[in-house]
Amino acid sequence: MPTIVRKSQSIVTETRREVYNAVAWYARPSVWSPPTDVYETRERIIVRMEIAGLRDEDLEVTVQNNLLMVSGNRSDTQERKAYHQMEIPFGRFSVGIELPARINIEEAVAEYKDGFLTIRIPKET
Repeated sequence: MPTIVRKSQSIVTETRREVYNAVAWYARPSVWSPPTDVYETRERIIVRMEIAGLRDEDLEVTVQNNLLMVSGNRSDTQERKAYHQMEIPFGRFSVGIELPARINIEEAVAEYKDGFLTIRIPKET
């Protein structure tokens, strides 16, 4: 015989909460943020991101005013699999960094090597 459990909240309230949680789970963005370091030297600002498994064409780097935006997409394989542990995010990522000093964007250099994107931006003198 099934156990009957008395709920302290009304069924309508509980149902709304369940619907909201189900919808909220699906509505969460799938955008992730890679580990990022931002530091400066006397001459430049350095941004370094750990984003292994991409190609140069998977990355987009833009600067508007003093906001650096780095975005891209790390694709997963189409192979069917059953994960036992999943810690490597796939899909779109986006990081916005407010640069701490005035910069000279014309001489900025970006390099993607060994899974790290390094952006060197000279400070304005």
